[in-house]
Amino acid sequence: MEIKKVNFMNYGDEVLKSEKPVLLDFYADWCGPCQMLSAEILAFAEENSGYKVCRLNVDESGELAQIYGILSIPTVVLIKNGREVDRFVGGREKSDIEDFVRAHE
Repeated sequence: MEIKKVNFMNYGDEVLKSEKPVLLDFYADWCGPCQMLSAEILAFAEENSGYKVCRLNVDESGELAQIYGILSIPTVVLIKNGREVDRFVGGREKSDIEDFVRAHE
């Protein structure tokens, strides 16, 4: 499954209007922990087609990061029906990400 890059222009269509729950990864290219989490997010996306996985670069879309109150990266937000359900901050393994989303099914 593809990971969709989200910015201010496509955020509404990709995240708020998504029929699937969205796992939204807030990251920056310079962030080492974000790069490590990226591989785990990709592995999750490849095996979990019931979720839409998106990434948002906080340096390119700071206004959206501010709306979500992102203070530290990586931060991953679970969104269902356009609303935040839960979030975690920091690195995780794929199995931890699966546990995180399944806790909210």
